[in-house]
Amino acid sequence: MKKKNKNPREVKIVTQLHNSVKREYSKYMSEEKPKCMTEAKKYGKNFFDGERKYGYGGYYYIDGRWDKIINIFEKIYLKKLPENFKLLDAGCGKGFFLKDLKKRYPLSRLYGYDISKYAINKSDKKINYNLFVHDALKKTKFSKLFFDVYTAFGLLHNFKINQMKFIFDEINRISKKQYIWVESYRNDKELYNLQCWARTADSFFDPDEWRWIFKNFEYTGDYEFIYFN
Repeated sequence: MKKKNKNPREVKIVTQLHNSVKREYSKYMSEEKPKCMTEAKKYGKNFFDGERKYGYGGYYYIDGRWDKIINIFEKIYLKKLPENFKLLDAGCGKGFFLKDLKKRYPLSRLYGYDISKYAINKSDKKINYNLFVHDALKKTKFSKLFFDVYTAFGLLHNFKINQMKFIFDEINRISKKQYIWVESYRNDKELYNLQCWARTADSFFDPDEWRWIFKNFEYTGDYEFIYFN
């Protein structure tokens, strides 16, 4: 079965939730930040559940947090799929999105991977039988167009541009529909805020640069830009 979507499309799915969080930016741009970035990129306990300077500052499950996102998501991607659709969440962390999605679609076949062994080990036992530790720069075991939907929440900007071609090739290979969100900026203030906030990002591109990447790396799925304003 061939993918029907040929042109990348910008969508709005997580922006409202992202904008609902208040952030302090300048406090994280200090002499200590390089050390914090190095620690964050280990994707261990400190990144997920350590001090805020290393990452999330405590990555805990909040009941209903994903409901509005799933409401939008199912209208765009899931409403025409069978109840046992297959979805892969790349960079799934502790699998909270998949946990809530499984509640809504108990017959769905949900998979997720993350480079963090710590996060996968901390995932809910109800879903972690299909979660696994994996590096996005390596090929997965899945066959061509195995997944109905591929998602990646905040994954791609953690790689350098010369690494992205492989990742997009793998996305296109294993999935029929795709949704990704990436961090971006529209002005100098947003770039500064992003540089203050980001601990793991290796790529800082504006929307036009991201669209150039999508075109040249032949990404045909949907995308969303997250801004720090």
